Amino acid sequence: MYCVYCGVRLQAGVARCPLCDTPVWDPEGNAPAKPSFSDRYPTPPKSRRYPILAFLTTLLIAGSLSALIYCLTNLGEVSWSGYVMLGCALVYFAGIFPFWFERRETLIFVPLAFALACGYLLYICLKTGGHWFLSFAFPVTMLAGVLTTASVALFRLGKPRRLLKTGALLIAIGCSTMLIELFQCITFGGRMFAWSLYPVCAFSLIGLFLILSGLIPPWREYLERKLFV
Repeated sequence: MYCVYCGVRLQAGVARCPLCDTPVWDPEGNAPAKPSFSDRYPTPPKSRRYPILAFLTTLLIAGSLSALIYCLTNLGEVSWSGYVMLGCALVYFAGIFPFWFERRETLIFVPLAFALACGYLLYICLKTGGHWFLSFAFPVTMLAGVLTTASVALFRLGKPRRLLKTGALLIAIGCSTMLIELFQCITFGGRMFAWSLYPVCAFSLIGLFLILSGLIPPWREYLERKLFV
């Protein structure tokens, strides 16, 4: 195939003559095939959260270092800056650090946050000379962590039986208040079943209602539309 203007021999598939820029005329009518898709990769949208996360991270680091420098300069020891530094670390790893990832693994970050909370409470207990960590703070925090992680795991498995899952979790939360009161009585003294029976009854009744509703199709459809849609 040749150019109709300057006679240069053309390669197959070109649209214009490389010498005179004349459009190629194909007497057989074979127009060059156009690709059905773009040859450019889509540019991923820029996330606006990273500058905010960087600013919050810098703010927490600056606050921690400022408190530490002040205590070392004026008091000659770490003193109360330890509370500030560990509190900032807890806030960062529980509320900021997971958002650096595009895909946040909740089942990893939730237990990590409760483990850090236990460490922070242990530090407070040791600094204040208390005896309440092992008998109260640690079991209560771990109990809350287990219930929260179980809730996330159950609802990430899918939408079916959401009423049954919610009802079972409410009953578990209600029963856990008796354990909290038991830890309280062991650590601080007092009378058992002074207040825990009220949330046990309330949460258990609501949980049983949701479980029964999940077993009856008309109630299940109505409540799922009201509660989850």
